[in-house]
Amino acid sequence: MTPTEIEITAELVRDLLRDQHPDLADHPLELGARGWDNQVWRLGDDLAVRLPWATRSADALLRKEHAWLPALAPRLPLPVPVPQRLGEPCERFPRPWIVTTWVPGEPADRAPATRAAEAADTLAAFLTALHRPAPAGAPAGRDRGGPLADHAEGVTGMLASAAGLGLVPDPDAVRAVWEDAAAAPDWAGPALWLHGDLHPANVLTADGTFCGVVDFGDLCAGDPACDLAAAWILLPDGAADRFHDAYEPAPDAATVRRARGWAVHKALACLLVGDAGVHGRPGGKPTWGPPARAALRRLVATAPR
Repeated sequence: MTPTEIEITAELVRDLLRDQHPDLADHPLELGARGWDNQVWRLGDDLAVRLPWATRSADALLRKEHAWLPALAPRLPLPVPVPQRLGEPCERFPRPWIVTTWVPGEPADRAPATRAAEAADTLAAFLTALHRPAPAGAPAGRDRGGPLADHAEGVTGMLASAAGLGLVPDPDAVRAVWEDAAAAPDWAGPALWLHGDLHPANVLTADGTFCGVVDFGDLCAGDPACDLAAAWILLPDGAADRFHDAYEPAPDAATVRRARGWAVHKALACLLVGDAGVHGRPGGKPTWGPPARAALRRLVATAPR
């Protein structure tokens, strides 16, 4: 973590707009969210300003979104924050920032999907549209979309930490899900476009189903199992099978096993982030804990016998 030493305020955001995009500077401005990497400020009715505030890696991720997401967005069936302008580092704020379209909705960590069938079909349609072969030169994931076994040490450590804090009721059952997934054959198909970070804070809901997807900072090419983990991370109980039936092409057994492993990985990470004393972020992200616990419960309950 490398938090910016500059306090991001409405005055700062407006000054940056006035200097680099003056035609936008007089639009109404209000704080939308403080995410893991970026702050989001709503700009008027239809735009948002995203500025890195907590991690150095966010600078490159914003530039990646600006470069790649505009070409991908038109084929996606859910609204996404399409980059419109790029802000360059300056003396007042020595980091890049972007202006995107505003995506309305409530983050799923605060308002989980409740209409199981509609949510499963919506998520499957979104990932079917996104998961297309990526071109040469597409960004590689920081730690997403590659061989699942590469994460064995990290998952083992997270599970031990979570179990030691009493956050995982049955660590042996979770470990069994992970070990089965890690033993599955690797992805042998083409590298597909991935969102890379489909957890509840990055997916928006309205009326009990999904209405938008945000934060494409981990956009990369690789194994679709990384994103297919969302079947257990985002959907209500009992909806994973419908999701797999609706996703095209239907994932094979090995891909489903790897997806379960990615779900364990993401759930443990979100569980530790959700605990206020863990992961180095003041106050934690308490809304991340409940959906992570639910995901681990689903994974254990549906584990092959």
